[in-house]
Amino acid sequence: MITGTLLFPIDLQFFNGEKTEKATPRKKQDARKKGQVAKSADLSPAFAISGVFMVLFLFGSFMFEILIKMMREAFTTYSTWQVNQENLGVIVNSLVMEAAKILAPVFAMVLLVALAVNYMQVGVLFTTEPLMMKLEKLNPIAGAKRIFSMRTIVELFKSVLKISSGIFVAYTILWNAKDTLVLLSMTSIQTLLTFTAGQAVKLGLFIGLLLLILALSDYLYQRFEYEKSLRMSKQDIKDEYKKMEGDPLIKSKIKERQRQMAMQRMMQELPKADVVITNPTHFSVAIKYEAGSMTAPTVIAKGQDFIALKIREIAKQHRIVIMENKPLARALYSQVEIGQQIPEELFKAVAEVLAYVYKLQGKVK
Repeated sequence: MITGTLLFPIDLQFFNGEKTEKATPRKKQDARKKGQVAKSADLSPAFAISGVFMVLFLFGSFMFEILIKMMREAFTTYSTWQVNQENLGVIVNSLVMEAAKILAPVFAMVLLVALAVNYMQVGVLFTTEPLMMKLEKLNPIAGAKRIFSMRTIVELFKSVLKISSGIFVAYTILWNAKDTLVLLSMTSIQTLLTFTAGQAVKLGLFIGLLLLILALSDYLYQRFEYEKSLRMSKQDIKDEYKKMEGDPLIKSKIKERQRQMAMQRMMQELPKADVVITNPTHFSVAIKYEAGSMTAPTVIAKGQDFIALKIREIAKQHRIVIMENKPLARALYSQVEIGQQIPEELFKAVAEVLAYVYKLQGKVK
């Protein structure tokens, strides 16, 4: 027989500790309470830039007319007014109102987009956990690891990609408009402003679309990293299950204690019984009936084997009638719980037993 040993013994604990399992809903909920969610910081600015330039594209002519009106009023009307407190108040109020017409749609779009995008990514979440001071953040070794981590390299790559892509888009738009740029010196101011505004909006829309594509890619990456960071080992899942369900040993002790307390209460109620119906070797059921307060006889104690024997002993001590009725004892034990009234189909049999007991004791109920 050839025997041998493994040169590299398998460490089952290592495999149990390897984080290969998806995070449980409980783990995700705890992480969310700490502010750990899958979120891209680039998504909201990308939507905001696209939304702002879309507003300029749709309402740019209206905003331009308001701007021209403000300039016309400033150079023709307001320049002839006498400088005093009352006139300055009128001028400032007028300019503020006109400027609000231009800026209000832009600010409204930025606010709406920021709220909508954050809600779509995170939902409703209020937590102060990320703001709390943590000493491990001051650890220089951990800080160096964060600086040279894969996440830092990815963020650097994203920044370079955004800058280079933005430069390429701007170069492409300007190159396509090179023929018009040469002739701008021979055009009117209005044509110059219209061309400049159009190219700026065009540039903004293309850059916004580019940022949206990059931001959506970043969001998918952030979700992947988030799921990866929350992965659990098989041992982690077992520990969480124990924590949620309770330690089986503790649960068994609690159930045992509950059974003991229920048994004590049952034995305390047993002396109030009118009769104990038995199957002499297996079952004992104690029945009580009070005509004034009960609509039907009630089982106040029952037991099997050792407990049945204990019930009979206590019944003898308190001189409670013990009657042998095997079918009735089995039926009561299996169909009626402690504290419940007997079912209708057993009324007749129990009534006959109680009548016999009352006759023995000289009672009438």
